[in-house]
Amino acid sequence: MRRRKPRIVEQLWAVVRYELLWNIRKKKFIGMLMAAFAITTLTLALPVILRNMSNMPIESNPDYVISSSGIGGLMIFLFALVTVMNSISGEFESGTIVPLLTKPISRTLILVGKVVAAFITISAAYTLLYVYIVIGGIAIYGPQNNLNLIPLCVLGDLLSTFVWMSIILAIGSLTKNTVLTAVTAVIIFLAMNMGASIISVFTESAWILHYFPGNGATGYLKIPGQTTTYTVGGISTGTDNITKMIIQYILHPSANVTYIKVELGGRPQGIPLKEIYSEQLSLVLFRSIAVAIAYISALIFLTWYALKRAQILE
Repeated sequence: MRRRKPRIVEQLWAVVRYELLWNIRKKKFIGMLMAAFAITTLTLALPVILRNMSNMPIESNPDYVISSSGIGGLMIFLFALVTVMNSISGEFESGTIVPLLTKPISRTLILVGKVVAAFITISAAYTLLYVYIVIGGIAIYGPQNNLNLIPLCVLGDLLSTFVWMSIILAIGSLTKNTVLTAVTAVIIFLAMNMGASIISVFTESAWILHYFPGNGATGYLKIPGQTTTYTVGGISTGTDNITKMIIQYILHPSANVTYIKVELGGRPQGIPLKEIYSEQLSLVLFRSIAVAIAYISALIFLTWYALKRAQILE
């Protein structure tokens, strides 16, 4: 009897299952997940401990969970790194790329399967984290408002994470070396965030940061009817902070983002600040999403192209 050729869905699921098992076996991913829960626990418990030490009661805060939305740029990068840093380069180093690419399955489907597996892995991790934050927030600060926005928080953090995932996958497919991939990704992350801080605060060229991954330019929300102070209300407008921008846009759809810089050699007292320009929050948010999608699309295509041209016996 003639053997039936596996269908595309079956082939894709085989790759996804293979990659999921790989991710589960990776101790660094489990360690990262445990570290994320530990940091979240500390964030929830530390205010309680400090208030108990000062004999101060815990005040209810119905906006705690939603105001704490956003996994954070560093954690987003680390989740991306531990999930896909050896997704492609590790295959070449261990030699498992040979039997994988010689199976009756296209390289395109292999890449799609790896991306889908990464999506499932990170989605599960972020969902667990947000469930934990919601339970902790309710237990400590009482009933919470706007919990219906939590799924959007997960989606926003996923989009931010996939920007760094696509960068790391592209580096891995080009270098085929896990250590070099990790080091290069860390250098890019530090350069983007440190450079963004300097450019955003001390120059008038903050606009250029809108088109690079990372924290982006720092601005301050101006909400109609409210007085803006430059000591609070800051918001980063880069691809790492899509979640916070989504939440602020839903809560304050008519808000503006004002960018400022520090005027060196200005007033002798206080911090001399200068407003550069303002934009609608809606424009800032949609531009950040568009930039994220553009980076993901271009870098996944680069990864696919490098994988297609890779020699099996490398």
